[in-house]
Amino acid sequence: MTSHPQDARAWQRPDDPARPTSASLVDPEDDLPSANYGGDFETTAIPRYDAAKGAPAPPVFNLMHDPEPLPYVQPHTSHPVMPYGAEPTEIGHDVTDEQVKAARRRGTQDLGLMLLRVGLGVLLVGHGLQKAFGWWGGPGLGGFQDSLAEVGYQHANILTYVGAAAQIGAGLLLVLGLFAPVAAAIALAYLINALLAGVAGQSQSGFPFFLPGGFEFQVTLIVIAAALILTGPGRYGFDAGRGWARRPFVGSFIALLLGIGLGVAMWVLLNGANPLA
Repeated sequence: MTSHPQDARAWQRPDDPARPTSASLVDPEDDLPSANYGGDFETTAIPRYDAAKGAPAPPVFNLMHDPEPLPYVQPHTSHPVMPYGAEPTEIGHDVTDEQVKAARRRGTQDLGLMLLRVGLGVLLVGHGLQKAFGWWGGPGLGGFQDSLAEVGYQHANILTYVGAAAQIGAGLLLVLGLFAPVAAAIALAYLINALLAGVAGQSQSGFPFFLPGGFEFQVTLIVIAAALILTGPGRYGFDAGRGWARRPFVGSFIALLLGIGLGVAMWVLLNGANPLA
């Protein structure tokens, strides 16, 4: 029953003769939704403004069940010219199969890199086996430790095993072409120490210049190790699918600096002598 809240007579029963004529009964169940009510998504078709003229009414889409179809755009064979005079174009790759094959062709470059890599690795493995087991007239571990102590290295007993293992391990990795930049950096650090030790020993004998004394061999090995770090091992090895074998750049410079820094740091911290003094 609805009425004005200020009117006290509005709250009387319907059969009360004092009830005002403006009051009416309201069934609360009339506000409940019907069984087929679709909720807020249920829509009702709104007639068009020209429906009186006989135009067909637009279709009604029930959003609860049937999605509204997307507008169809008729494809065109040519695009209209935009206000700034440029037409849209499709971006594609113009690289042909011949260009890809040409990029993969490197001639004998990979073969030459494999030759340098395997040659340096075999030399390192051979000298490491001489120091570790005394093969081919090598000094063995005892003679290698004595030579390190004579040159002035501290902790020669530990450096004996480290030096022999570094030579053999780096050499094997270079032969296999596996982690070649790291292996070449380790070889570079070892070769720098070998060169400095030889120069220091010659300086004590009265020959301050190392090239006339036959140390061109160590210098050549150092150059080969540094070159392999910068060029990469080539495609003939286990590193063929890695970036440093295809296009070495930043990592090669880092490996080169690490190899040089490690070699110099080992000499300064474990020996400390001036090789030219």
